[in-house]
Amino acid sequence: MPPPGSDMPSLRLVRLALHGSFYVLLAVAAAPAVAGSKPPATLLPAAVLAAVYGLGVIRSTARRGLWLTAVTALWLLLLAMDHGYSYVAFPLFFLFLGTLPVRWAHPAIAAATAAVVAAQAAAPGGLTAAKVIGPAAGAAVAILTGYGYAALYRESRKRQQLIDDLLRTRDELAAAQREAGRLAERQRLAREIHDTLAQGLSSIVLLARAAETAAPDTARERVREIGLTASDNLAEARRFVQALTPPALEDAPLPEALRRVTARTVPGAVFRLDGDPRTLPMETEVALLRLTQEALANVARHAHADRTAVTLAFLDGQVALDIYDDGVGFTPGDGPADGRRTFGLHGMRERIAALGGTLTVESAPGEGTAIAAVVPVGAGARPRDEGSEGVPSEGGPGASSPPQRRPATTAVSGGAGPDTGSKGVAA
Repeated sequence: MPPPGSDMPSLRLVRLALHGSFYVLLAVAAAPAVAGSKPPATLLPAAVLAAVYGLGVIRSTARRGLWLTAVTALWLLLLAMDHGYSYVAFPLFFLFLGTLPVRWAHPAIAAATAAVVAAQAAAPGGLTAAKVIGPAAGAAVAILTGYGYAALYRESRKRQQLIDDLLRTRDELAAAQREAGRLAERQRLAREIHDTLAQGLSSIVLLARAAETAAPDTARERVREIGLTASDNLAEARRFVQALTPPALEDAPLPEALRRVTARTVPGAVFRLDGDPRTLPMETEVALLRLTQEALANVARHAHADRTAVTLAFLDGQVALDIYDDGVGFTPGDGPADGRRTFGLHGMRERIAALGGTLTVESAPGEGTAIAAVVPVGAGARPRDEGSEGVPSEGGPGASSPPQRRPATTAVSGGAGPDTGSKGVAA
């Protein structure tokens, strides 16, 4: 019999089958008394045995030895009253194997087998070879089957441990790869800065010192060289910035970039803008753009959504980004299949957290998904120039009302999405 504490579905099914066989054999043994072909004296002990057995199955406690003793005593009483209850011994064999230590289980099985043989010997026809071989063979089969299930349980546990180790190693490898990528990028930038900007600044310093003690004509020449070197360094700095800036943000403000990404990734999706657009730090704009790209890519691949909405809200002291879809949803953190979808969002959560913000993912199977990011905006953020107007929501002009915090489940096409906020599920 599988160990009582095992939780694997296959072993739970084996335990249920064993308990079911106990009740079936008990009912078969009691059937003649119910039909009236045998005295009904065994019906009350049989009912008590069924109740005690069921109580121990439903309420599994630490005092299982006492429960097993009660079950065995009631069965022995029934066996003494009617040898027809001999068949109930077979599920009891597995019960002994699953509850008692090996040094006690085997003697208990042998004693139960001897009791069955004695009851059969007292039955009409006396003791025969079949009445000895049958119970003995049943006990041997039970012992061998119990050992087989014990080996299966150990193998399953070992396999589960290997799977857990593999998942843990995969997470550690992913973290190591991300860290290696960050270190490689830092080293690349360090080399670039050293070979260009640092060398240029060193030249400017040397030229400035030389100009201090040089003749007027030579000093003017040094100043011209300083200007040329500074111009070259400025061009290099702009090249660095351009290389680190996503192409979507090179020629458009953040709202327009998000509108383009929304329309291109999920056709038919709605983009909304709340509040007065402001120029944000580049790392904030990049993080919000990457989050939108990641979330919409998940919508396109997995959600099968009819409605999708992206809302960018400029609030007092913070900027909020909400992405909602009414697709199939998922259970955040549930199993490896979910890991492919939420792995990128985990990186986005770390990036948003590095900016002092928060990222919340709310979803449930069949109820869509809502992603809400809130990032604080410092005093450096400023309103855009009149020539850099905000991007209006699709289907209407830009928002002119005071900015308000939108819920994580943004309204889509005039209808409200499901209230995922009531679930309180966070990835």
